[in-house]
Amino acid sequence: MVMISVFLFCIFVFMQNRALQLKERYVQLIDKHLDDLVNGKVEIMFEIKDFAEQMAVHPTHLSNTIKEITGTSPCGIYQKKLMKVTEILLADGNNSIYDIARILTFEPSQFTKWFKRFFGITPREYRKQLKQLNSFNLRME
Repeated sequence: MVMISVFLFCIFVFMQNRALQLKERYVQLIDKHLDDLVNGKVEIMFEIKDFAEQMAVHPTHLSNTIKEITGTSPCGIYQKKLMKVTEILLADGNNSIYDIARILTFEPSQFTKWFKRFFGITPREYRKQLKQLNSFNLRME
């Protein structure tokens, strides 16, 4: 009986470690893909099935595992990473909002709607606020 309990515990620990590894690999692949998008190495936005394929797992397994480990869906994690990249690109100021939309594979009008849904303001308003904040910070120094 003790032997069975130890065996089951070992399987549980193995499965938890495997799930954590899967999550970490998923996050790494998102970061690489978004970096490749920004740097023009790829021109399409991956979907969950694309990441699952790279990891040699079924998309449903990936989704269920990520959700179980993090409490957030894979899409939710992907969206947060994409939002961070968007903030960085908008803060940089070297690209127009139109160019940022294209880099991130959005139609410009869809990009504005997507951005506003998550940030509550348009990309243009976001940039304006950043400029005002930077101007204020420079005056404070």
